[in-house]
Amino acid sequence: MKNKPKIEQIKTNALIPYARNSRTHSEAQVAQIAGSIREFGFTNPVLIDAENGIIAGHGRIMAAQKIGLAEVPCIRLEYLTETQRKAYIIADNKLALNSSWDETMLGLELADLRELDFDLDLLGFDGDEIEAALNPNEPEFAPGTEDDQGKLDEKSPIECPHCHKFFTT
Repeated sequence: MKNKPKIEQIKTNALIPYARNSRTHSEAQVAQIAGSIREFGFTNPVLIDAENGIIAGHGRIMAAQKIGLAEVPCIRLEYLTETQRKAYIIADNKLALNSSWDETMLGLELADLRELDFDLDLLGFDGDEIEAALNPNEPEFAPGTEDDQGKLDEKSPIECPHCHKFFTT
């Protein structure tokens, strides 16, 4: 590891958004982040450069300002070169998107939280996503008939594009 991170409390109005940030945050998503901060606290420090430029955490800063937080925890990544900083701004967002969900485990966890009367809206999923995770659709499969099996075994003729003769495989 290149450094030993230290968390600093920095005033939100002293933090400078990256003008070329390619990640966007809708008002709805900022509201979700704000709800998460209210429920769980500010658990993920903002990553900044030596001049208080935001490297990662633009949405968290917008949410913090929305709920009136004057300061937020930050980690200063002074050791990054300019090229590394620019690349990390993209990588931090994209790498998180490359993961997926274990749908079965997600459904179990959501069911447990619902049973504990936790507000599932605070998790960032919309109502349809929560419903789908809690009640996964069973594939609509009905066994075929002997007639259907015969159709599967039939081979359709294939036309040669050059001589236009039909062949079966």
